[in-house]
Amino acid sequence: MKRCHIFAGGDLGKIADYWFPNHGGYVICADSGYKHAKKLGLVPDLLVGDFDSYTRKLPKGVEVYRSVPEKDDTDTLMAVKIAIERGYTNIYLYGALGGPRFDHAFANIQTMLYAREHGADLILIGNGTLLLQGAGEAMYTEESKRWGYKYLSVFAITETVKIKSLRGVKYPLENYEMKSSFPIGVSNEITDGQAFLDIESGLALVMQL
Repeated sequence: MKRCHIFAGGDLGKIADYWFPNHGGYVICADSGYKHAKKLGLVPDLLVGDFDSYTRKLPKGVEVYRSVPEKDDTDTLMAVKIAIERGYTNIYLYGALGGPRFDHAFANIQTMLYAREHGADLILIGNGTLLLQGAGEAMYTEESKRWGYKYLSVFAITETVKIKSLRGVKYPLENYEMKSSFPIGVSNEITDGQAFLDIESGLALVMQL
């Protein structure tokens, strides 16, 4: 699967230093996300945004997609749309969670839904890792503790999520219908090195924080 890395302007978190050098791929910077690429010594393939946050000189020889500040899409959503249009199905979004703007963090969660609806998997990486899981079983490892992550939280994004089982955690579940109006899945912990979430139907937001 084609892999794309997008840098937004929020805090990178500890994981970015490990994740990118080991995975490679196409690099897009959304506006001030370019400051992170510079810090990591990366030359992006594409710069996207109205550049109201990053006002310094842009690098020469790099493709630039420039927008106006008065627009419907966030700079990050524009970057995700372009990535999908160019055939990328595995998209990692850095700097999507930290910083003072919670509205941007929430917008990035909604952007995950947009990506899924358009055939791509979008993972948010920052002060934690967020992804969407639909029907089927997935494994989550305790390795994330190396980046200071302690919790594995699971939330219903659809109105309900039918969970066959959640095992390998402090608070397991079996044949449970999780509702979007009740956060029973918050602050769980992996206890056996690996946790397994098996979903029968619905869509869950999984956080390792």
